[in-house]
Amino acid sequence: MADRAIGPRYEALARFLERRVAVAALIVIVLFVLAAVFAPLLAPYDPTATSWSAIRKAPSFAHWMGTDENGRDVLSRVIFGARASLLAGAVAVAIAAGIGLPTGLLAGFARGWIDAVLSRIVDAVLACPFLIMAIALAAILGPNLTNAMIAIGISTAPRFMRVARAATLEAAALEYVEAARAIGNPPWRVAVFHILPNIVPPVLVQATLAIAAAIIAEASLSFLGLGQQPPDPSWGSMLNAAQRFLTQAPWLAVFPGLAIFLCVLSFNLVGDGLRDALDPRG
Repeated sequence: MADRAIGPRYEALARFLERRVAVAALIVIVLFVLAAVFAPLLAPYDPTATSWSAIRKAPSFAHWMGTDENGRDVLSRVIFGARASLLAGAVAVAIAAGIGLPTGLLAGFARGWIDAVLSRIVDAVLACPFLIMAIALAAILGPNLTNAMIAIGISTAPRFMRVARAATLEAAALEYVEAARAIGNPPWRVAVFHILPNIVPPVLVQATLAIAAAIIAEASLSFLGLGQQPPDPSWGSMLNAAQRFLTQAPWLAVFPGLAIFLCVLSFNLVGDGLRDALDPRG
């Protein structure tokens, strides 16, 4: 029985490892995570330390990515900025999954008026563009990273609810669920022990893709002054400061922009790889 339970997991892992692009993207994500965790050890300078004698210096051996308008080392700020972006992505998606997964499971399993009410609420929320809602919530809650993560998480939750509901409806029609009901299992046990484990794969894929969207949203909120507050570094706030010096010091925008591009692209590629690996029809 143990071999049968573990087998599909190893098969999914093997299918994922066969996708070299997804594996390479996962390596890039791991490097970003390590850079964020060990930022104090990797950053050559204090990311908030200013130097009036090194304002907008071009990349050199002393400052590999140059310095910004206040003489701060761009490389150090990019490394520390990874903390804000990755933390925002992880926490926001955790909030979204914590709201959307049980709500979608309830709607898909209970059906009837409960499904109708929850679905109409989700439709109403999705009528507002994701980023507009995140900006509005962040403005209401106040400009800081914690409130930005909450705003992004709440704005992302309806997507998880839809994915969880669709997966629940599909799983509830399978024969093993009907058998679990036939032998007298209470509804909560059928939902938690028989349906929930089988809707985790699509939710996991959605979570991976949602992290990429959350990183972009955090950068957008920081760019608008609603996320990480200066002088703490954030890729979005670095781009906001760089827009005034695009012709004199283009490196101020290139390196944080490149970090956002690589991080978001990597999460999207890993999400595509997980979707192919976890698809039983693949």
